Amino acid sequence: MAESSQPLSARARLAVTAGKAAAAVSRAAGRGSGSVIGGRVALKLDPELLSRLSGHLDVVLVSATNGKTTTTRLIAEALRAGGEVVSNALGANMPAGITSALSAGAKARFGVLEVDEKYLAMVARDVNPKTIALLNLSRDQLDRAAETRMLAERWREGLQGLKATVVANADDPLIVWAASSSGNVVWVAAGQEWKDDAWSCPSCGGVLKREADDWRCGACGFGRPTPTWALSGDHVLDPHGSAWPIHLQLPGRANKANATTAAAVSAVFGIPPQIALQRMQSVTAVAGRYDVVTHQGRELRLLLAKNPAGWLETFSLIDGPPAPVILSVNARSADGTDTSWLWDVDYTRLAGHPIAVLGDRRLDLAVRLEVAGVDFRVCETLPQALQLLPPGRIEAIANYTAFQDLRRVVGN
Repeated sequence: MAESSQPLSARARLAVTAGKAAAAVSRAAGRGSGSVIGGRVALKLDPELLSRLSGHLDVVLVSATNGKTTTTRLIAEALRAGGEVVSNALGANMPAGITSALSAGAKARFGVLEVDEKYLAMVARDVNPKTIALLNLSRDQLDRAAETRMLAERWREGLQGLKATVVANADDPLIVWAASSSGNVVWVAAGQEWKDDAWSCPSCGGVLKREADDWRCGACGFGRPTPTWALSGDHVLDPHGSAWPIHLQLPGRANKANATTAAAVSAVFGIPPQIALQRMQSVTAVAGRYDVVTHQGRELRLLLAKNPAGWLETFSLIDGPPAPVILSVNARSADGTDTSWLWDVDYTRLAGHPIAVLGDRRLDLAVRLEVAGVDFRVCETLPQALQLLPPGRIEAIANYTAFQDLRRVVGN
């Protein structure tokens, strides 16, 4: 248990009050939740506020390219079995957003925080986490994000000397390389469907040899550690070999992997896997992701996919009968403006599905689908797409800002 909550200094109280006021003004002006601007104002007044607000909490940090928002939500639900939780549940995962979230956690025991990959080391220094969950690393926002090997190296350096228990995916070589600098690692066999960012050894640059679930460098011997937790079908295997059933309302293998990591994190705090997994069943959607909505008489399932690894996982959710699909891609600041990643996505997986293409970069996507030999229709608006697509529930897949655009149109 973290130290008892201490009263905030006058400066810190002023910073929190000013931040909340700024957030309220932002919300009133219709400019979003206000969490980012509120956090920026608060940190400007007290640069040490993040450390002060987290001092009484047992903190979990969650970072990854994909799945961190969902895993954060699952961990938060599980840890509520042990006490009150404060969390940045809406995904504002840079220091300003985290600060805003923690300002509401004066009475909480746990802080469960999603952290942007680039800020993990810095936030970890400020909040002194008890546990850090590392899920995966793959290419994302190519115009401004660090190359994955460089990011893994930054994590590796940042984890050195931390007392936190690191819960890490044994199936991702980049995660293993990053986590191996820690003195206390819990390895989880969570799987890695996307492997195109991890064919070379992060330790020496040699070629990784893969066989079934194992991987190892043929040059230096760096390889997959032995996991103590594992996803096995629809069950979580704990360190004692017991199998606990997963009954999520969230779809797909990736979310079962997220639940496995969440169970391992919960165990660090003494929450048994059966209780943790039972509590995770209450999660039906995460910031609109996986929501099924009705709009203009059509049923749509909203799916977020931001990069090649995310699109691959999302395609696995719509395997089966060829349901109609909407694909929407933007390239705004929050997405990254480089759309070359579209060429790394295997869009032949969508063959046979009636497809409508939307978004700012719909023509970029149309060219990619044309090369893949997949039939599609380019549409200017969502209503036009709904008119063109045949009956049946529509799978709407979009990257970050395109996903937010869809949510606004359908009133979600």
